[in-house]
Amino acid sequence: MTFTLPELPYAYDALDPYMSAETLEFHHDKHHLAYVDKGNELIAGSGLEGLSLEEAMVAAHKDPAKAGLFNQLGQHFNHIHFWNWMKKDGGGAAMDGKLEAKIAEDIGGYDAFKAGFIEAGMTQFGSGWCWLAMDNASGKLEIVKTPNGENPVVFGKTALLGCDVWEHSYYIDYRNARPKYLEAFVDNMINWDYVAELFEKGPMDIKAAA
Repeated sequence: MTFTLPELPYAYDALDPYMSAETLEFHHDKHHLAYVDKGNELIAGSGLEGLSLEEAMVAAHKDPAKAGLFNQLGQHFNHIHFWNWMKKDGGGAAMDGKLEAKIAEDIGGYDAFKAGFIEAGMTQFGSGWCWLAMDNASGKLEIVKTPNGENPVVFGKTALLGCDVWEHSYYIDYRNARPKYLEAFVDNMINWDYVAELFEKGPMDIKAAA
């Protein structure tokens, strides 16, 4: 398949003042586009061309010889969802009741989620992501972090929410203050409706790549 850059689901300035139009223009139009272009280049002749993005991503992660391809596919997958994990006037504790109950059951409630999610993002050394994920086997929610372009999907989990802690995601607006960026993300940008939509779908089953 040929990968394409999705349009942002909102205007470039929709997340101001928590994420600037300048950041979104650089992050979406340049960084994400680079993952798409390089992914299309590297998947040619790989034997994975007929798979979905998710299937090809998991397969590439399993093959050390395809590490370069995985980096592009992982980041493409991560960013497709990242744009949807944010919205204008988002964040805070207002979320779907079923999701709220599950977070309370598995993590200890919203405050525990917020503290754990921010801590995961702060302690991810170098580039990477922090996540709210669902274990596909148990269905339990957990907070995890991954380096670089890795994500919960390649470890048998479903990504329900992720925050990009690569410097290009926040340096224009927050310089080196990653904690402030993470707090702004949780308090003001999370699109809980999209998180609930993914939660309702249940575990992501990628049979073709198993």
